[in-house]
Amino acid sequence: MNIKKPEELEIEILPYEFCIAKVSDYSKADLSEQFTFTGSTDSEKSLICKKENVPDNVLNIDEGYAGLRIKGILDFSLIGILAKIAEILASRAISIVPVSTFDTDYIFIKKDKLEEAVNALKANRYIIN
Repeated sequence: MNIKKPEELEIEILPYEFCIAKVSDYSKADLSEQFTFTGSTDSEKSLICKKENVPDNVLNIDEGYAGLRIKGILDFSLIGILAKIAEILASRAISIVPVSTFDTDYIFIKKDKLEEAVNALKANRYIIN
């Protein structure tokens, strides 16, 4: 099992406010913008983006998220990184919205829980920038 130790992981706080939205389609979303994530299923289309980039065709929206990025490129063979962070935050009743990309993982949490989340992660030896 190849689990990275917390002291090997840096987590960066992204300097933006994010929204999570359900959209009718992606035609009005600028998918070329940085930090824009989509999810499309048989029953919905979801969008996570910076607050200033929310399109006007949202069907439902949840605002006020902070974004955290696990710094560095995470190899697909690494196991348990996101699970450990989720466990730490869940033990403090902090809900997360995780997003994985080819290189790394992102975690979105409500802005009013950011300080508590940072303190919890620091207490578990994560480096927060």
